[in-house]
Amino acid sequence: MGLKKFVSIRLITMFGVLMVTLLLTLILVGSNMDIILKQGIVFQVRSEITENPAIAKSFSSVKEFEAFVQDQTDQRIKAIGLDTPWYSPQRLGITMYKILILDFGHATFLTSDAGSSDVKDIIAEKLPRTILLFTTSTIIISVIGIYLGALAGSKAGSKIDRLTSTFAIISSSFPVWWIGMIMIFLFAFVWQIFPARATPSIPPSDPGYIVALLYHMALPLITIVLIGFGAWAFLVRNFMIGIMQEDFITAKKTMGISQKKIIYSHALKNAAPPILTILALSLSGSLGGAIITEAVFDWPGMGRLYFEAITVMDLPIIIGATYVLTVFFLISIFVADLLYGYFDPRVKTS
Repeated sequence: MGLKKFVSIRLITMFGVLMVTLLLTLILVGSNMDIILKQGIVFQVRSEITENPAIAKSFSSVKEFEAFVQDQTDQRIKAIGLDTPWYSPQRLGITMYKILILDFGHATFLTSDAGSSDVKDIIAEKLPRTILLFTTSTIIISVIGIYLGALAGSKAGSKIDRLTSTFAIISSSFPVWWIGMIMIFLFAFVWQIFPARATPSIPPSDPGYIVALLYHMALPLITIVLIGFGAWAFLVRNFMIGIMQEDFITAKKTMGISQKKIIYSHALKNAAPPILTILALSLSGSLGGAIITEAVFDWPGMGRLYFEAITVMDLPIIIGATYVLTVFFLISIFVADLLYGYFDPRVKTS
């Protein structure tokens, strides 16, 4: 299969998965979305009347006021197409098209730090912070895990192998929220090294905001790395144990090649395809699985945004965030496929 054909098939498949995900999301929230949007229109109409004293004074009775509100509400509902059922093909098609072009509409309750209710602005503000935290932690975890795992796998049964396996089992047994609370208690209240909240107290427009954000990021970053690198090392160790028993490794040893070069230049290269796959899935999965971590540390990213949106049922944000995270996941899978083919000649020839 040529590269162009491979890329074309993968892109078509990714688009299909994205459309199915969007459709399922809309089916799950469709009826609730209509209710919330209609309530939002009523609230908007009443707010406009309240803010304009001239309009408010023109009504002679409460009945006349309610009739005006109802008329304005009906007109706006019809203007944006809410008078047709949410499950009609026209509504679903228009909604999916708007989501595809990143037109998520306006949030019902939440706003960005700058005060914007546009879902696109809110996500654009939160997403870089989640990428910063979880991409940095995943890279650190993978580097430490690959190094320790390769070392432990090359010395199966040794002391470092047993320590790596034991730490992987222990670190993976505790939930991230529990470790996070302990880390906050120790480093924020007992020793007072890091702040308890990962959200800086200064506004984003302040020149020192970036430095403050990185300082507040330290504690959640340390926690994520502490929990994650043991499992990574254990996975790499299992890959390496099998590869170190292959005939070509024995041949390299008889040729007098140093143990370090055999481990990190030859054996690790053969273990690269599954490692890269896990790395790609970890990067995308960490963005989607950031809800609990960001909620515990109060990190101002996509995870906390998702948590707050679910809490108040802000459906435009839930749909927009789901779409963005799905796109990131599909892109990471696509990149993993390309890298897999680069490192594994068997994939190239097939």
